[in-house]
Amino acid sequence: MDVAVMGFGTVGTGVVELLEKNHKNIVEKSGAESIELKYILDIRDFPDSPYADKLIKDFNIILNDENVKIVVETMGGLKPAFDFVAACLKAGKSVVTSNKELVAVKGYELMQLACENNASFLFEASVGGGIPIIRPLGNCLAANEIEDIAGILNGTTNFILDKMIKESVSFESALKTAQELGYAEKDPAADVEGLDACRKICILAALGFGHHVYPESVSAEGITDITLKDVEYAASIDGVIKLIARAKRLENGRIAAYVSPSVVKNSMPLSKVDGVFNAICVKGNAVGETMFYGRGAGKLPTASAVVADVIDCARHIDSKKLMHWQSSEDSYVEDMAQLPVSMLIRGSCEDEAAVRQSIRELFGDVCFAQPSSAEKGSVAFVTPTLIQSRLDEDLASIAGFKIESRIRVLEF
Repeated sequence: MDVAVMGFGTVGTGVVELLEKNHKNIVEKSGAESIELKYILDIRDFPDSPYADKLIKDFNIILNDENVKIVVETMGGLKPAFDFVAACLKAGKSVVTSNKELVAVKGYELMQLACENNASFLFEASVGGGIPIIRPLGNCLAANEIEDIAGILNGTTNFILDKMIKESVSFESALKTAQELGYAEKDPAADVEGLDACRKICILAALGFGHHVYPESVSAEGITDITLKDVEYAASIDGVIKLIARAKRLENGRIAAYVSPSVVKNSMPLSKVDGVFNAICVKGNAVGETMFYGRGAGKLPTASAVVADVIDCARHIDSKKLMHWQSSEDSYVEDMAQLPVSMLIRGSCEDEAAVRQSIRELFGDVCFAQPSSAEKGSVAFVTPTLIQSRLDEDLASIAGFKIESRIRVLEF
């Protein structure tokens, strides 16, 4: 059967290379008589590419070729990816994608189209790159009621924070290094502002809890405001700062979902996830806590997950292989202001003794953070776990205390 790849960027080139390099093994595992790359769609020219004879610019060539049974989408973004993928599914072609934005925003709609047209729609590479997480969450852990999902889902921000923690460099300096090494884009906003991790936790939450979760309903905060002072104060309470994406089932049937810099205690496995690596912890009511770890991005790790989906599509070419979740209302995700949270609060004041006394009167016997670098007039402490709206009110009532930093403390 013939395969087409839409998008010849980093992941697309990796997919093409892997289809050729491991061709014999891929065909054998698929059970198909053959799997041949027929087209590569891209608006750019690649005259020196060894695959130049397969490059096309007209999507309709793929759409109208009945021999193309599987289409790989590695274009990214919503436009024109959504229109192209929807058209392929309506034509009965199975689609594999690594496009996290597409799945997070349009996943439910595209799965419905796949089901209606006896096609497969698979997206293992949309979360965690080469880390197997989509299939385990949708299949291997299916006997569990998933209670909680928390993880480090963005390698760029983890690399930046790791540099800040280990080398005491500023956010700006660490970001520059990440860009020089190719870990961060020229415009790193999607990573450092938490948007990338937000899309990924939406996909995991939809699989884990059974309803589509839209990115706009999830509170997402990035790492652009994290300073070396924050890193030092986190270390003083035996923790490190990581960008954590989390989705948790609530007793009322709704979920809590957020992306936020968080203090992770050194006793937790997530605190040991360094560099560009990702890790996802999943808690089920039968299996308990499991952890998935590995390279969350990169040309060949991501291509590996994409091609695995191609093999799965080939195995189910006369039927369909689907992940599934239901539609949902925006109210499915709880307002964060109504949920409990513990935070590391750092601020400045003129009268330390009076501020500390006010804090004790409000919150009881709290843990004060006091690194060796602490300046006079600086006070930091870990709050008890309280409803966020009430915590905000209590913090605002502390006379003479200017809050400079608020970082969530992970409780998993």
